[in-house]
Amino acid sequence: MSKKPLAVLAALTALTLLSGCGGDAEAGGGPKLALDAALPTEVPDGAKIVVGDPATQKALELSGQIGKVSKFVQFANLSGGPQTTEAFRAKALDVGSVAEIPPIHATWTGLRVKIVASKFRQDPIHHPIYELGVAPGVQVKTLEDLRGKKIAYSPGQAQGALVLKVLKKAGLTKDDVKFVELPSTGDIYPNALADKQVDVAPIGGVSIKRYLAKYGKDGGTTIPHGLRDDAGHLYVATESLEDAGKAAAIRAYVAAWGVAQEWIDKHPKEWIQGYYVKDQGLTEADGQWLVTNAGHPDISADWSGAIKRQQETIELLAKETGNKVIQAADLYDLRFQSVASDAIKAASR
Repeated sequence: MSKKPLAVLAALTALTLLSGCGGDAEAGGGPKLALDAALPTEVPDGAKIVVGDPATQKALELSGQIGKVSKFVQFANLSGGPQTTEAFRAKALDVGSVAEIPPIHATWTGLRVKIVASKFRQDPIHHPIYELGVAPGVQVKTLEDLRGKKIAYSPGQAQGALVLKVLKKAGLTKDDVKFVELPSTGDIYPNALADKQVDVAPIGGVSIKRYLAKYGKDGGTTIPHGLRDDAGHLYVATESLEDAGKAAAIRAYVAAWGVAQEWIDKHPKEWIQGYYVKDQGLTEADGQWLVTNAGHPDISADWSGAIKRQQETIELLAKETGNKVIQAADLYDLRFQSVASDAIKAASR
């Protein structure tokens, strides 16, 4: 097993000290709750959950809604699959914000988790999270041109799954390319492209804009992959849902999360200034690019399509990694299916 990054270890240590192992069900303040029982709608006094969802935390603060959850939510500066998985294992986290793959990967590694909220993008093909970055001097114009190329690959993360989906779409297999395993954090992928460590790497967010601005003059390019890559989830440690107090708090947080996503969509200028510029240190132009690229959110009360797409992803990953096929429907807690969308509707009345 690889060593945890120091930043993750530090974050987990801080969480443990601050929350007294926040994921411990004994700290939830509620009796045992069956996973098929109706969700309690009132958060009892003393219920506490630890949430790793920094972007939503900032949206709640900027929108003036933070008071709706501050009594029972302790925020942790954690997000993404590797950090949330380690925090779940340390029993230092109840809720994490991730893309499509971490709940699958967590289940394969023996963690019991459930998805309690899902967000997608309207017109997702034209508003992708990732593009395929191409190193300067490398000729890749179509997906079929990936044959024989060195491709950055991060197993267990969304970028890794996207690479497998792209190869399938192109009619290629892993044997037709050379995988270079690299973590997809920070600027690792753009730097690997610039240094010619890899020929192709999925890059996302403002890294797309910056990569083209910095290396476009040298021949660095990007191409669209033409696939849906827009899944975003809140997932939780299943044991937290088995505590009535925590389950009620999670339900209330999912409702607040939904309203926060709607606020972000309706207040782009405030979001750019308050989050991208002041909190993330980006330029206003970078923030505007991110908002435009993201388009508008799609938060549905019907998860059937999402579950079907997730099942396809599971089967592809299982085939390529040798893991057992699991049922996507088992990853979703359908009791939460309409919580976020109902909250959005109620807030707009």
